[in-house]
Amino acid sequence: MKIKVCGLKYGLNVQEIGDLPIDYAGFIFVGASPRNVDYSPGLMLAMNKLECNKVGVFVNAPTYFIKAKAELFGLNSIQLHGDESPYQIEALSKDYEVIKVFSVGDDFNFNLSQYSRADYFLFDTKGKKRGGNGTKFNWDLLNEYVGDTPFLLSGGLGPEDAEEILKINHPQFAGIDVNSGFETEPGLKNTELLKQFINVLKPNCHTELLNI
Repeated sequence: MKIKVCGLKYGLNVQEIGDLPIDYAGFIFVGASPRNVDYSPGLMLAMNKLECNKVGVFVNAPTYFIKAKAELFGLNSIQLHGDESPYQIEALSKDYEVIKVFSVGDDFNFNLSQYSRADYFLFDTKGKKRGGNGTKFNWDLLNEYVGDTPFLLSGGLGPEDAEEILKINHPQFAGIDVNSGFETEPGLKNTELLKQFINVLKPNCHTELLNI
């Protein structure tokens, strides 16, 4: 199971999270977000040391802006959290792994074949904001998805959800994306809570042996 920790912002915290057995570290490039990332030497140093994939999160940003940020921050993956077109996904997929986000409500249409150039879908909860609403959608709706693109699950996930996540049985379920449920403040993650959470989801990793 892949684990993505999103909304990272501070250099020391990024370094601590990078010592955990995660697959993706997410950085938000949206000016209106309290987790928006700005250039700083400490953050760049910590990002350069990450061994996991570095994901840039964007909302309806032009391709040139995304590519400029990707080059500056050394991003491996691009997460599109807005109304981006299949054509933009195709253009970015030539150089980056692409994760396309969809906000799921009770009436969501899981026919997503036009977005098949994305490497992953990410199913988040439909709410007033593009993300970070801190609530779950009805996971039974995932049974309506019959596509071939693997997906990550997001939306209000917290430490108490580990056991229920392990019960998800879907052929395209690839992993999870966590954010506000593990924060002490926007952009600052609780490393100890994440460590305990990952020990349940990935018991063979033994994070206690990493001395963190």
